[in-house]
Amino acid sequence: MILFPAIDLKDGQCVRLKHGDMATATIYNDDPAAQAKAFEDQGFEWLHVVDLNGAFKGQSVNSAAVGAVLKATKNPVQLGGGIRTIAQIEDWLDRGLARVILGTVAVRDPDLVRQACKAFPGKVAVGIDAKGGKVAVEGWAEASSLGAIELARKFEGAGVAAIIYTDIDRDGVLTGINWDATIDLADAVSIPVIASGGLASIADIVRMTMPDARKLEGAISGRALYDGRIDPAEALAILHGRPVAEAKS
Repeated sequence: MILFPAIDLKDGQCVRLKHGDMATATIYNDDPAAQAKAFEDQGFEWLHVVDLNGAFKGQSVNSAAVGAVLKATKNPVQLGGGIRTIAQIEDWLDRGLARVILGTVAVRDPDLVRQACKAFPGKVAVGIDAKGGKVAVEGWAEASSLGAIELARKFEGAGVAAIIYTDIDRDGVLTGINWDATIDLADAVSIPVIASGGLASIADIVRMTMPDARKLEGAISGRALYDGRIDPAEALAILHGRPVAEAKS
């Protein structure tokens, strides 16, 4: 079970949004590379990065910041936001990304996702961001008619490395993961699912260890880590089955 710390990039800075609204950005660090190294030093083993400007523009915008992050950490990095073509995917993987996350293009052009999975095995994840159960695209600015499970099932057998499922209504507001919807999705497909949106406290970390959630690959945490609501050592100890006191000593 992996806890993915999140770095969301807006104008080169680490920020957190509420419900994906760019106007609500809170800046947490103006040095994304330093933040990436800090997460590594805290014991995290993966990093989740989103180019927020890129998600709205449809092409990479914070590439310099992402490049600095890749140089600063030895941890594998997954990146989403504005990646829409095979050429962009190949470029990012050549630059050292562990995997790319395809969101809008998974709705607009599912064949491209399948093509990418064949070309880059194990390197392509799909981001499914849902509001009221329906998938949103273009940086969450547009709603589609697709349900989350309906979209996920399009990629069964395609070689997708993971599905990152975000409940937009909970994202950035610390109300807790939508466990029911996330686990329903994980039950509906064989592709590993990563929970995202609303992770709020150690209670959510403990929930990740419950039998019905163990099928998940992990969960993403942003604001709760930046605000200190989750202690990294305690969270990682719980997920790794170690005594919490031992992890903090």
